[in-house]
Amino acid sequence: MEELIEKLSNAHGISGSEGNIKAILEEELKPYADEMMTDKMGNLVVVKKGEGPSIMLAAHMDEIGLMVKYIDDKGFLRFVTIGGWFDQTLHSQRVIVHTKNGPIPGVIGSKPPHVMKAEDRKKPVKADDMFIDVGAKDKKDAEKMGIEVGTPISMDREVKKLANGKITGKAFDNRAGCAIVIETMKQLSKADLKATLYVVGTVQEEVGLKGARTSAFGLEPDVAIAIDTTIPGDHPGIDKKASVLETGKGGVITVVDASGRGLIASPQVLKWLRETGDKNEIPYQMDVGDGGTTDATAIHLTRDGIPTGVLSVATRYIHSPVEVLDVADLKHCSDLLTKAILNVNDYF
Repeated sequence: MEELIEKLSNAHGISGSEGNIKAILEEELKPYADEMMTDKMGNLVVVKKGEGPSIMLAAHMDEIGLMVKYIDDKGFLRFVTIGGWFDQTLHSQRVIVHTKNGPIPGVIGSKPPHVMKAEDRKKPVKADDMFIDVGAKDKKDAEKMGIEVGTPISMDREVKKLANGKITGKAFDNRAGCAIVIETMKQLSKADLKATLYVVGTVQEEVGLKGARTSAFGLEPDVAIAIDTTIPGDHPGIDKKASVLETGKGGVITVVDASGRGLIASPQVLKWLRETGDKNEIPYQMDVGDGGTTDATAIHLTRDGIPTGVLSVATRYIHSPVEVLDVADLKHCSDLLTKAILNVNDYF
C-alpha cells in the first residue's frame, strides 16, 4: 500500500481537475470491476455486483490547490485558493502550473521582509499578497507558455519516508481514502461477495461535497461509508480535548463531526463497524469532532436519507503540503472495510 499511496499522492488533481487521479483509480480497479462509468459530474463509479444490500464507498479524489486569477504585466501569476488553505503554509512553496501545453514549475513569492516596515514584518503574509513566479519575462511570455485565467495549480511535493512507518507528502487528504478503497476491492476479489458494491471516486469534496451529493442521489445505496482523513492529537500544539486520536493506532470511526452540524453517524453503521473490528481484532479509534466534515454529510441527507458512516486515517498537518500518516493505518482501514462488507447482511 505504500507504493499505491505514493503513486496517488504524487499525482495532481485539484478540485474540478481530478482527471489524473480518476485515471489511476480506473487502472487499479478495472481488474475487480463488473462495471465502470463516469457520471455527468465527473465522479468515477465502479460496480461490483452481488446479491443483498448495496453499499457505497466514497473516497474523494480532489486535493486543495490554487487557480490563476490573472497575469500581471511582468508575468507574475495572481491566484485564488481552491479549498481550505491556511495561508501561511503557502508562502515560499514550489508549485506546478498545469497549463494547456503541459506542467510548468513555479514558486510562490511575496515582498521580502528586508523591505517591509517593522509593523508589517509582525503580521502573517496573506494569500492575496502572494504571487507565483514561473520565470516569465512578461505577460505575453507567460501566455506563450500556455498559462491563462483558470489554469489549475498544485503543490510540487513528492512522498518521502519518515521513521517508524510514517510517510509525508501532499494530498493524503484524500489519496489515503483512494488507496484504501483500491486495497479493499483487491481483498474482496478473492471472497464471496453477498452485496452490491459501489466504489465512488468523488469530485469537488474540498469545495462543498458536491460529487458525493450527486452520485449518492443517482445510486441510492442502502448504506454508505465515506473514507477520508482526520486530525490526530499526537503532536505538539494540540491537546487531548481537541483530539484523542493517534497515528498508528488504527482507523477512525466517526460518531459525530462538526459538532453535529455535519454528520451524526447512523447508530446501525456504528454498530456494524465496531462489532466487525472487535470480532476480527482489527484496531480502531472512535472520534467525536467539532471541526470539519466529509462526503458523508452530503450522502446521508440524500433522497429520504441514507444510513452513513465515516472511516478515516488519522493524518497530521492536514491541508498542508507536508501531511503525515502511518502506513499501518491504511491497512487497518482496508481490513476493517473488507470484513464489514463481507458481513453486511447481518446488519442491513
